[in-house]
Amino acid sequence: MEIFEKAPAKINLGLDVLYKREDGYHELEMVMASVDLADRLTFERLDENKIIIESNKAFLPLDKRNNVYQAAEKLKRRYNIKEGVKITLDKAIPVSAGLGGGSSDCAATLRGLNRLWSLDLAIEELTQIGIEVGTDVPFCLYGTTAHILGKGEIVHQLPTMPACWVVLVKPKISVSTRKIFQQVELDQLHHPDMEALKQAIVMNDYQKMIQAMGNSLESTTIPRYPIVQQIKDRMMKYGADIALMSGSGPTVFALCQKHSRAQRIVNGLKGFCEEVYLVRTLH
Repeated sequence: MEIFEKAPAKINLGLDVLYKREDGYHELEMVMASVDLADRLTFERLDENKIIIESNKAFLPLDKRNNVYQAAEKLKRRYNIKEGVKITLDKAIPVSAGLGGGSSDCAATLRGLNRLWSLDLAIEELTQIGIEVGTDVPFCLYGTTAHILGKGEIVHQLPTMPACWVVLVKPKISVSTRKIFQQVELDQLHHPDMEALKQAIVMNDYQKMIQAMGNSLESTTIPRYPIVQQIKDRMMKYGADIALMSGSGPTVFALCQKHSRAQRIVNGLKGFCEEVYLVRTLH
């Protein structure tokens, strides 16, 4: 028997860093949305008690360094699962990009193995395991559009964000989320109006949504990686309604209501960066 799961990418419509917690993490407030760029995972039972991961990307570690492996191992240990599993990971989401690919793979693994092993676990139980692997995993378990608090473990679902086209552009650099948070200067941050952003989504008001969007980590990432600003500027030049960095970067996304305008952004950025994607918001 095979089980299949999709692992969609996420974008940050809003990201605010509030303060440094006693446990070393930063207290965050975020609004995230899923987009239709996804990894695909296949799960097969193994009689032998081991975890095997295969992938279409040769550079990915397939051992305990991989979020998928960590999720499977934690689930096996917690619920004393004695059989093994083979997981095939078909990657489409760029790696180390601020799009939550690893976290979404982890969430898909928890959902898939919950079904494969007939564990019947509630999403709250899966969330407890997922947060041990990555702070974006709880959102990825819920997906679509949500308001997130804490270090990422508190997820309040919102109505789906207004439908639009999304252009994703990842430059040829990788950004370490951990290092960006180490360099955050809290008194220098711009704090987006998260309440206005939530209300705009609830009202399905696209214009008010883009006016309220913001990412407080841009002021930390952009001085260190100026190409992020260069991509944002090009997107706006070619007609984006808004251009914003996702997560800690380096991927930048543009939102457009019109497909023709989104396509113009794609055409304008393809010569500048190799990884350019045109997708829809996920409903």
